[in-house]
Amino acid sequence: MHLDFWSLSVFISAVHILLALIVCAHIVLTKPDVRAAIGWVGLVILAPVIGSVLYALLGINRLRREAGRRRRGRAPLWLAPPDAFLLPKNKIALPEGIPTAERPLATLVGALTNTPLVAGNAVDLLVNGDEAYPAMIAAIEGATRSVALATYIFDRGQAADQFIGALSRAVKRGVAVRVLIDGVGARYSHPPIVHALRAHGIRVARFLPTTLLPWRNPYLNLRNHRKLLVVDGEVGFCGGLNIRDSCVLALKTESPVLDLHFRFRGPVVGQIMAALAFDWTFTTREKLAGPDWFPTLVPAGTVLARGIPDGPDEDYETLPITILGALSQATRSVRIVTPYFLPDPTLIDALRVAALRGIRVDVLLPARGNLRFVQWAATAQLSQIVRWGCRVHLTPPPFDHSKLFLVDGAWALVGSANWDPRSLRLNFEYAVECYSREFVARLDDVFEAKLATARLLTLDDLEGRSLPVKLRDGIVRLAQPYL
Repeated sequence: MHLDFWSLSVFISAVHILLALIVCAHIVLTKPDVRAAIGWVGLVILAPVIGSVLYALLGINRLRREAGRRRRGRAPLWLAPPDAFLLPKNKIALPEGIPTAERPLATLVGALTNTPLVAGNAVDLLVNGDEAYPAMIAAIEGATRSVALATYIFDRGQAADQFIGALSRAVKRGVAVRVLIDGVGARYSHPPIVHALRAHGIRVARFLPTTLLPWRNPYLNLRNHRKLLVVDGEVGFCGGLNIRDSCVLALKTESPVLDLHFRFRGPVVGQIMAALAFDWTFTTREKLAGPDWFPTLVPAGTVLARGIPDGPDEDYETLPITILGALSQATRSVRIVTPYFLPDPTLIDALRVAALRGIRVDVLLPARGNLRFVQWAATAQLSQIVRWGCRVHLTPPPFDHSKLFLVDGAWALVGSANWDPRSLRLNFEYAVECYSREFVARLDDVFEAKLATARLLTLDDLEGRSLPVKLRDGIVRLAQPYL
């Protein structure tokens, strides 16, 4: 018996060592982030076998969208040759009318995305589901050719019933309707709303659907967090709104949520539709093409805009680099609204450098978050920017899920991404950059209204937390790369 136990121990130790060597070699060769690599190596070594299994399930990016890479004609950023970004100045031509001060940032984003900055767009701000849902439903009701909708959460309730009704009526009119829901987000409804959509004849698919068997679910950690709607290829919607009753303040739910969404008309809608079609084709293998989905678009306004897809594939780190570029170009002000604030050390340094350059940096965060661990970890990091002159403001309930990034009253980044590792490294996100002082002025007014109700968080507030609270926040912060 003693010999059998000894043999089993030796066998398990041998398996652990072999697995650890193989897995650690993979980590060293494939993880560009040193902190993430060290964390995974430590887990693999200190948690025999279990650490290797966790890395196999959560640490490997298996997602390869070869069709998309071939179509876009470029490799992922991390596989690009050294001279790939030494682009001729006319590689992505900038439209007329862009101010000289914004041209370097526009050039940078063009090099990252290989997508043109297009003129002639109209952008409408829609506040909460109270304004956004009626506008989206009205667009669907007016559809004559196509409707494409992608969302992270499509929750059951009154709002969902209105969307299902409008989509169902569009199908009956002969409109081509496609609905894409994230595989994890689809589980927010019980039972999943996918069945209700199909019962109404609406073609729906789940992006990377999840299963209860972990070895059959290699993409568990990679989610589609985009919220996009395009109608007839001419009107597009993008922002932070999921489809949930809590986003409609008039419904007076137990946990109301503030949010912002945006309606686009003009050439940039074609870029939004391209991202939506890309995700649908990846999920279903059906190609969305032709004038029903991609009609000729005419100017509708004065805003210069460009869509920025981001995800753990060929678009990896487009948003973090865009954010860094915008922070480096700021000359007067940086304004950030985000529900989750867990920037990595590089972004923290960029914020501190901006503040030290005399830029006013204001960050608006919810005073009471909806994810307790994320808020604890975020609080543990806030002194790193407050100490250097950044101003953090806490907004009172209801929970604010809005996402805004404004620079110098001239440039705005709107979309689905949060300032956290999940959005900037793991999720598929979509944002639109906008160059327009008039449009950004409207967003500055929104920021000012939120700021008027917020409380400034001081260094004394952070230092005055009790030792147990500081320890709790600090320990949770260690999981920051995975929150």
